[in-house]
Amino acid sequence: MATGIYQNDDEETFTVTFPAQDILTTVTSSGAVVANWIATTRQLNQQRLDQLIVGLDLEWRPTFQRGADANFTALIQLCVDQRCLIFQIIHADVIPDELSEFLSDARFRFVGVGIDADVAKLEEDYELTVANPVDLRVLAAEKMDRPDLSTAGLATLVKEIMGLRMSKPRHIRASEWDRERLTLHQIKYACADAFASFEIGRRLFYDEI
Repeated sequence: MATGIYQNDDEETFTVTFPAQDILTTVTSSGAVVANWIATTRQLNQQRLDQLIVGLDLEWRPTFQRGADANFTALIQLCVDQRCLIFQIIHADVIPDELSEFLSDARFRFVGVGIDADVAKLEEDYELTVANPVDLRVLAAEKMDRPDLSTAGLATLVKEIMGLRMSKPRHIRASEWDRERLTLHQIKYACADAFASFEIGRRLFYDEI
């Protein structure tokens, strides 16, 4: 789905390329940068805050030992339009109040696949509450009258709704998401998940399917 990635002039922003559009992606562990990203998102969408759709996803280092507790959430990915935030929360200098306020704003619809599990993990790991999560599988099944989609994965929804093939290589999906410096492949993967969630949510809510 994502076709390329390149770093911009500064250390924290990357452009992830998709068919017909580029996604400006901010990768950071700085609470101040997160607060600024949220403020800019609010400003750019001030005319439609009551209808804001936000792609939401999490990543963490997988645990391969049977019976072991899951590792802490390493990344929070947020995407609105052509702007994506990858917050390395596990390395954060501070978790800003602006993030908590953004996630708990009941006007916003946070969309993702299996999002209830992510929301529960975010609450357990960092006491962050997501007020209005929407599972894209349930939404797609209802909007498209396709009960089979209620158990679909993100790649299937991308194919059915966007008409694109989404690759999710295991060596990236199960990689060290808690490393301080993410690889370009990790950034592209994390951005693709959040952007796909946003775009699918946008198309379903606005009946562009």
